[in-house]
Amino acid sequence: MSFRYGKRAKKPDGWDLIEPTLTEIAEKMRDAELQPYKGKRKGETAWPILRLHHQRSRYIFDMYYQKKSISRELYDYCLEQKIVDAALIAKWKKIGYERLCCLQCIQTRDHNAKATCICRVPKRELTEEKALECVHCGCSGCAN
Repeated sequence: MSFRYGKRAKKPDGWDLIEPTLTEIAEKMRDAELQPYKGKRKGETAWPILRLHHQRSRYIFDMYYQKKSISRELYDYCLEQKIVDAALIAKWKKIGYERLCCLQCIQTRDHNAKATCICRVPKRELTEEKALECVHCGCSGCAN
């Protein structure tokens, strides 16, 4: 099965390197979309989809910035075709946001008391010993 996004623009050199992984993530995404939602809380149904979205963006980010194994042209192609989340990658480049799970967790308008999400609080500063999950994406802690 081939991996398609957007218009049929010519794929840059190096696409063969990332296509198998992107195809695998796309198949997992389809499976996550078809999962039954009965018995789950309202936000829980989107958690697997958000995790896969993060995984896909993180894969391209790591391939370009950490491993330097894809070209700038291929990276720009992925951004233009919206294969990856450009806003999330922009946050990953900033200090303190290197492990950010999703943009919704840092938007103060979506949380009580105009604060950020519980997953952004470092684990050493949490007093409770119970497992905490973000209500938006299911993250158990993305603070540095």
